[in-house]
Amino acid sequence: MLRNPDPGLINDDIRPTTDEERHWSVLNMAALWVGMVVCVPAYTLAGGLVQAGMSAWQAIFTILLGNVIILVPMVLNGHPGTKYGVPFPVLARASFGILGANVPSLIRGLVACGWFGINTWVGGSAIYQLLLAVGMASADLSDLPVLGINAWELVCFLVFWAAQIAILWRGIESIRVLETLAAPLLLLMSFGLLAWAWSMAGGFGDAFSAPSQFGPGMPKEGQFWQVFFPSLTGMVGFWATLALNIPDFTRYAKTQRDQVVGQALGLPTTMTLFAFIGVAVTSATAGIFGTAISNPIDLVGRFAGGDGGAGAALAAVLAMFGLAMATLSTNIAANVVSPANALINLAPNAITFRMGGLVTGVVGILMLPWKLFEDPNGYIFVWLGGIGTLLGPVTGILVADYFLLRKTNLDLEDLYRRDGRYRYAGGFNPVAMGVFVLGVLPSLPGFFGVALGIQVPSVFGLIYQQAWFVGFFVGLVLYVIAMNVVPHGSLPEETK
Repeated sequence: MLRNPDPGLINDDIRPTTDEERHWSVLNMAALWVGMVVCVPAYTLAGGLVQAGMSAWQAIFTILLGNVIILVPMVLNGHPGTKYGVPFPVLARASFGILGANVPSLIRGLVACGWFGINTWVGGSAIYQLLLAVGMASADLSDLPVLGINAWELVCFLVFWAAQIAILWRGIESIRVLETLAAPLLLLMSFGLLAWAWSMAGGFGDAFSAPSQFGPGMPKEGQFWQVFFPSLTGMVGFWATLALNIPDFTRYAKTQRDQVVGQALGLPTTMTLFAFIGVAVTSATAGIFGTAISNPIDLVGRFAGGDGGAGAALAAVLAMFGLAMATLSTNIAANVVSPANALINLAPNAITFRMGGLVTGVVGILMLPWKLFEDPNGYIFVWLGGIGTLLGPVTGILVADYFLLRKTNLDLEDLYRRDGRYRYAGGFNPVAMGVFVLGVLPSLPGFFGVALGIQVPSVFGLIYQQAWFVGFFVGLVLYVIAMNVVPHGSLPEETK
């Protein structure tokens, strides 16, 4: 129980969890990741890399390596969540200041709103394809001005959006239940899809024998590393968001072992397996339908139209349910908790988890997510790369502050006080704010070059290809140095 916390810094959603509330096991943590990984964007990742010129095995290895790398800060940042029971915005108060913590948490929340919109678009698209196939919707409508989608697509998007908001009203504990129930079902349906593709096509086609486009005599000979490094940054950026706000979930873990082992079992293994399934099924569909279908939503449409062999109609219903479950389990866990907590941290007296979830949903609509998702090149190299540019420095600062400077010791009471050791200068740590800016700056020219399609000096392109890594190490190193030489107004060392 905290002693006299500032009422403007705490409410029931962001207070430290009690011992009774810390009951998430290895199974729960692993199920959390299975539920978040099995989603359409993850399914299409490997296909996007193959489209960029990689062989299937190169694409799968890139995804595996990216997820092993991001697992490290994921586990590290999960440690204070389990030890102190605090969510990400409260943890960020130790390094960025009581008020400065709002900067990284709102940035993380804004990114989550974009992801929420993308996944909601995916769920709505599945409904739309099913309605098209059974003749209940029309594809002949003109696109709406500004939006760039037709009225049926918009209606299906909003229906799926409303269904998620309704579920959010049940609160955060429902997430554990949802993920635990969804994980085995999603894995079963993924293997079922793989078995269907194998049986219908008599194998997986030439997906795993087709050569890389970067080999001798190939169209992109000698260009592998130019694609590999930005792709690896994109794979790291895919879950770089969760590497920040993972304390939002590890605060409910029983022990450090539960959060470490659970995450190690759930994240890299499931991402690699799902990448394999995505490539294998996409290749098999070329033999089944005469054209490769990389988007599972389009595959659902084929089932609903009667293609895909005996029992196609039943397969369509099951696939539709699977897509909905996958999208729900990903979206609610990965893309609502963070912005909701960020908004709560901004004004604990006025904002609740429900209100934060609703605001997340509204912002997700306003970002026109279908425009983010429609271009694989922009999706991987601009959207995911841009995420890495912003979040790499924040991750480095958090790791440096908690492990290198404070040796995992925080003053829990002062995390909820305006006049405690984390007040810094008016509630902001100028060192953290300055280091964050310096960590982002090196990658900005390369980002604008890719996003706007303009030529920039090659050195900036090279930096942007490793944006998350550059930001992480700049943030980590400069923060440690600056906190030891620059006056920053913090109070003496924390007590255990």
